[in-house]
Amino acid sequence: MATSTSGIIKKIFPKEDITEKFSKQEFVVEIPGEYPQTVIFQCTNGKIAELDKVAEGSEVTVDFNLRGREWTNPQGEVKYFNTLEAWKITVVNQNASSSGGDDIPF
Repeated sequence: MATSTSGIIKKIFPKEDITEKFSKQEFVVEIPGEYPQTVIFQCTNGKIAELDKVAEGSEVTVDFNLRGREWTNPQGEVKYFNTLEAWKITVVNQNASSSGGDDIPF
C-alpha cells in the first residue's frame, strides 16, 4: 500500500547494518496539522541513499509503503508490527540552518 505525506524532518538516526544483506536507517518526520504527528519512517538497503539529500529541519514529502507482519515469539505469543518504509524523499524546503547547498564551496 503506497501513500505519501509531508512534514519537517525532526531526526535522522544512524544507519544500522542488520545482516550482510540488509541495512536500514530510520528518520522522524513531524507532520503539521491541528494535532501534529511525530512519525518514524525507515529506508532500507538501496533506498538509504534518499536520506543523503536531506538534513534535519528540511521540509519534505515522503512517499512510503505501509508494511505489516505477524510474529510469534518463543513463548507462543503472537505480536503484530507495522513499518512505514520510505522509498522516495522529495525536499520541499531545505532548512536555513542546514548546509546551504552543495554548489557553494567553503
